[in-house]
Amino acid sequence: MTVAIIYFVVLIALFFVLIVRPQRRRAAAQRAFVQSLSVGDEVFTNGGILGVIRALDDEMVDLEVAPGVVMRVARVAIAQAGPSDEPEPVPDEEP
Repeated sequence: MTVAIIYFVVLIALFFVLIVRPQRRRAAAQRAFVQSLSVGDEVFTNGGILGVIRALDDEMVDLEVAPGVVMRVARVAIAQAGPSDEPEPVPDEEP
């Protein structure tokens, strides 16, 4: 009986360490990213739409998806930053 309780406690601890903590970290990082958005940032939405932020408030973002085409989306719908303008490094080729 005591061994079963120990296994149960270890299982709960592993579940917490392997699943719950990483999920909380990802959620906190996403919240921080959404709060750090500013006008001019290029971003992707959760639906895969790429656009540039033209205006934002506490809950909504005006996202320009084409010249003269502005969509209003929820701020939490922004998934990640868009592609950077910096070129990717090219690995050196071996002779």
